[in-house]
Amino acid sequence: MTDKHYSTHVTQDNLNHNRGGLARWSIHHPIGIVMLALAVIAIGSLLYKTLPVDLLPHIVKPEIRVRILNPGVSAKIMEDKITRTLEEQLAITEDAISVVSTTREGRSAVNLIFQYGKDIDLVLRDASTRLDRAKRFLPSGIEPPIIYKRDPAQLPAMEFVISSHKMDAIALRTWVDDVLSKWFLNLPGVASVEVGGGLVREIHILPDQKRLAGQGISIKDLIDALKKGNIEGAGGRIYIGNREVSSRIDARFQSLEQLKRMPIKVAAGSTIQLQEVAVIRDVHEDEKLRVRLNGVSGIKMTIQKRPNANTIEVVNSVRLRIQKLQKQNILPADINIEAVEDQSIYIRSALNGAKFAAILGALLAMLVVFLFLGNFLRTLIIGSAIPIAVVVTFILMQISGLSLNIMTLGGLAVGIGMLVDNTIVMLENVTRHQRLQTDHQQASINAAIEVNGAIIASTSTNLAAIIPFLFIGGFLGLLFQELIFTISAAIVASMIVALTLVPALGSRVHSQKRSPFRIKFDQGMDFLQNKLARLSETLLNNKSLRLLIFSIFVILLLSAYSFFRAPGKFDLLPNLDSGKVTIRIATDPGTSLEQTDHYVRKVETLAHRLGAVNIFTVSGGFVFGRSSFESHNNAYLIVQIPPHQQRNYSSRTWARNFMRAVGHKKMAGVRVYSYANGIRGLRLGRGNDDISLRIQGNNLDTLRKLGDQLVKKLRQSTGIKNIKHSLEEQRQELTVVIDKIRTAELGLDPDTISKAIRQAINGEIVTDYVEQGRSFKIRLRLPSLEINNVQNLQSLLVARNEKTRAPIYLRQVAKILFLPAPKQIERENQQRIIEINASLRGVSSVGEVAKQIDTIRQQFKLPDGYSLYDAGITDALKKNKSIVFTLVLLAVFLVFVVLAVQYESLLNPLIIILSIPFALIGVAMGLDWTDTSLSLMAWLGVIMLIGIVVNNAIVLIEYIELARRNGQEIQRAIVDAVRLRLRPILMTTLTTVFGLLPLAIGNTEGSEMLQPLAITIVFGLGFSVLVSLILVPIIYQTLHHYHMKKDSKA
Repeated sequence: MTDKHYSTHVTQDNLNHNRGGLARWSIHHPIGIVMLALAVIAIGSLLYKTLPVDLLPHIVKPEIRVRILNPGVSAKIMEDKITRTLEEQLAITEDAISVVSTTREGRSAVNLIFQYGKDIDLVLRDASTRLDRAKRFLPSGIEPPIIYKRDPAQLPAMEFVISSHKMDAIALRTWVDDVLSKWFLNLPGVASVEVGGGLVREIHILPDQKRLAGQGISIKDLIDALKKGNIEGAGGRIYIGNREVSSRIDARFQSLEQLKRMPIKVAAGSTIQLQEVAVIRDVHEDEKLRVRLNGVSGIKMTIQKRPNANTIEVVNSVRLRIQKLQKQNILPADINIEAVEDQSIYIRSALNGAKFAAILGALLAMLVVFLFLGNFLRTLIIGSAIPIAVVVTFILMQISGLSLNIMTLGGLAVGIGMLVDNTIVMLENVTRHQRLQTDHQQASINAAIEVNGAIIASTSTNLAAIIPFLFIGGFLGLLFQELIFTISAAIVASMIVALTLVPALGSRVHSQKRSPFRIKFDQGMDFLQNKLARLSETLLNNKSLRLLIFSIFVILLLSAYSFFRAPGKFDLLPNLDSGKVTIRIATDPGTSLEQTDHYVRKVETLAHRLGAVNIFTVSGGFVFGRSSFESHNNAYLIVQIPPHQQRNYSSRTWARNFMRAVGHKKMAGVRVYSYANGIRGLRLGRGNDDISLRIQGNNLDTLRKLGDQLVKKLRQSTGIKNIKHSLEEQRQELTVVIDKIRTAELGLDPDTISKAIRQAINGEIVTDYVEQGRSFKIRLRLPSLEINNVQNLQSLLVARNEKTRAPIYLRQVAKILFLPAPKQIERENQQRIIEINASLRGVSSVGEVAKQIDTIRQQFKLPDGYSLYDAGITDALKKNKSIVFTLVLLAVFLVFVVLAVQYESLLNPLIIILSIPFALIGVAMGLDWTDTSLSLMAWLGVIMLIGIVVNNAIVLIEYIELARRNGQEIQRAIVDAVRLRLRPILMTTLTTVFGLLPLAIGNTEGSEMLQPLAITIVFGLGFSVLVSLILVPIIYQTLHHYHMKKDSKA
């Protein structure tokens, strides 16, 4: 087919092409278009203020937890009697994909895990029904099971430490429990208020075994007397005369003196009072947790918000409530309330950073436009796309129930430079036609007809590349959907502005007198255009030179391919620096709380020396909202380092320096771990740390040995630290072995002996004592001196012979042994597991570590019946890599489909698509130069780039096709297109690049999340200019000449 034949064919098609469409109507109705735009801006601005605010999109990991407490019961017994029963009944809950449990001494927690997106309220009802059925199989006497929705990503809105220089630890805890915490429960958005630390008041009754034996009273007799002697109840209604009166029976203790004088037994005409056989003390529960802030002891109070509540509003209402309590003198003057966690601070900082990046990006983009156009009014017309597109996005966000968060605002910041692309193409063409025609209205219509197709095609390709993200499930889909939604909405809105408002206003703006700077700039652009045209003409006329240029691009592409294939470059999500470091301390099992706290104070001092601003400490375990456990040999510290703007180092760097300093301290038997806190809601792995390997099997000893071996292997890896496994903490467990024959001979049973031992060691809550409307537990237990060694324990009075009333001591029916026992037992899908955890070290990428772990796994030998699998982020990386690669290929295919539909041809779409892989050369250069990993955010940037990069090629090829339709031969059309389309290509590229520059630099809180995406687009799009202006013309001429020769032969 000749060029002339081609031109005649396409011109005929063009006669039936749209004749202006929206642009023609808008040019004839400018006032209506402007008024509509102002109305949209007004409505969107109002709705913006009503949007909820949060750090991340609301991503609920559907998880239900059932928790049972049975203090003093060993982990093995809890597993056998409680955990297994719960697992069997709960595992059949509909749609549960996994059942995971953790069993500790006195505590069993079973988690039901569901797919992301599952209705958590629906499955909670089903699980509650299963739990009701399980209750009848559980041991009697345990605390009722608690079932609740659990979101591991849900952070407390606020956490406080309350201290006082007048109240003691008991009085302060009582006041916080009964007074302060109640003031926050009715605030909008508050789900719960949890209190931890301090000392909880408790009345202890310490019986004297010798006196009990002398009076013929057993522990059981004592318990029965206390329970029956402290009652209150209704007596019914009676009539006295003509009045109906309700009656009440009151036999409660009115004072502790009454408790002491309570009659226990009447013998030989005399009454034996409680104080004669026991000591009554007004003390406290055993101390479990010690809470401090910067060395000052206090009580921790956690404010948990509802899942859909606005974090900033909840925090504001909590702070206002505290101010109100202070003004009304409800808070005593000696009370000090310090916030140790305030999510709103980081959220505000991160969102302000995203807003700043968006605004600065918009200003930089407008500066680029002004430099090219040299006309303030025309710059404003192009810039109008930004506020209109943004407020339209706000309107759609409100309708869709989205929040202002780092992803939605980040999406707008990412798209800011892209929003003016369509308006640039439209107005640049309008301006060019106005210079050629005296009728500005008709010139604007002709210009719109010329570029309508290119604008719709470029918008369609942008959307085609990223919309598949809206249809993927799981965590990635929920995380990225809001970002993709905001970008898509803004791009569509900017296209509508380009097709309506821009031609309407552009037709009424006339050229202004050019300034000297403007003349110089235009001369420079003309020089560049002519140089590029001559270069293009030289390339098109020289086959050898074309082959050389193409070869250079191919070599660079192969280098980029090797970069993308390198496993060490892969990562999941960027590490957000929250400015906090968690330090975990573990002493040898059996270490007392006092000794553990001694080491903790040393670590606190060290952290302060390294510049910590605040140090929040919990000795004796861990507490995080409802998630908590007590363990005297464990502690954790949350260290707040200076804000992002006041330091030139990361949280990870601080953590590394801290661990070096700890290494110089001699603390035998103490293990210290440090973790730079990221964002809790962004953990992709199923484990408790970055790296989580699990071995499944039945025998705990075998699991422990395998865990020790695997930990030893992992220590050879250079990219991980904090390596440990879940069974490494063994403790000596006192085991009472009952002689069943001797027990039977004495008329006893093992259950009676077991209860006596538990009552003596752990005590039993026998009743309560009410004082000033507050209830305090009364616990009966033996004095610690009577059970602090084996000899004393052997002398424990367990019962009396029913016939002879002779005392029976523990040594008569049992022997006492000390045996090793696990501190906790992990299970998954009703099978025991051992979990081996580790953290990424420094700047190690997940991909690099994953390769090392795969090698270790393949070489690790397991006995029959045992399996090893990955449950950490390395496993998540493998799964998500395949999803990302699929999305990349799907994006390329959909862009090709859109282009093929637009051109009703396969050849030109193929030429445009070929520009995509070569743009990846720039991506590889940018990521390598900035030392940025190929995280999921970078891959999202690649997918977005697929839709953006083709725009330059579309603009170029559209003009080539137009010139050929007007009769130009192919080479002349290409050269003219390169010369005339340089300005819009540079404008659209530079506005997008400069619009993304603040995000790519990333010097604000939370910017780490979107920085890889911005770097990917900036460098990829920047390099694509060379691809579009040098390589695409070569490919176009080569393929079209081949196609024309093929047609002529046919």
